[in-house]
Amino acid sequence: MSLDLRSKRILLTGAAGGIGRELAEALAAKGARLGLLGRTDASVASLDHLVATQRLDAIVIQADLTDAAARKAAVWRMVQAYGGLDVLINLAGVLDFRFFDEADASAITRALQVNVEAPMQMAREVLPAMLGRGSGRIVNVGSTFGSIGYPGFAAYSASKFALRGFSQALRRELHGTGVGVTYVAPRAVRTAFNPPAVHLMAERRLMHMDEPSWVAARIVRAIENERNEAYLGFPESLFARLNGVLPSLVDGALKKALPGLTRYARGIP
Repeated sequence: MSLDLRSKRILLTGAAGGIGRELAEALAAKGARLGLLGRTDASVASLDHLVATQRLDAIVIQADLTDAAARKAAVWRMVQAYGGLDVLINLAGVLDFRFFDEADASAITRALQVNVEAPMQMAREVLPAMLGRGSGRIVNVGSTFGSIGYPGFAAYSASKFALRGFSQALRRELHGTGVGVTYVAPRAVRTAFNPPAVHLMAERRLMHMDEPSWVAARIVRAIENERNEAYLGFPESLFARLNGVLPSLVDGALKKALPGLTRYARGIP
């Protein structure tokens, strides 16, 4: 099956980020009508500029996804502008790269709020209309670290494991309703989302990074193909599968990388 994105009404969270901007342009090129959601004044200004310069068929919405009223208002803006929405893309996320014994308690809370609760609550906001219509798609953008518990990313991995589990359970619940769920798991992406230490790790080949335009194109492809799951980047996509069957093999590989990871996660010169 193939989903034609022409005139589809798509609400995209995290639209001002590196992947988000590329994804907005890629979806617009397919003829989609967009609701681009940003949290801060700066992100909204950036999105307004993107819409104006690229002449996107889009509205810009400011909302803090951890706020229930803001989530409802964002969905209502789509109803006002386009009469509803056909696709929800939960892209917004936060990351804290450090070893867990040094993690800040508030950062753990925020990772769970933004990476897990917000996508679940957004899905809950849009599902009644989708179910009533008998069509729609919820797209949750996770991470390969949602399948591989990675040193230095304990809270982030936990949140993405949860998002993957939610996506799987919801997809099974919705079987036969006409509403689908797609879970996309990129590996590290070359954007400001990752702190400088992670970029240094990539330069020293402790991890691989993809360009945001490449990731955005594959998210679009996964939506068009109505994929249940899409794991991006090799060999991480293989390790994600392997970790579910033979985690001891992945343990061995990560043990070799641990000294280098420790240096960057703890900020050791």
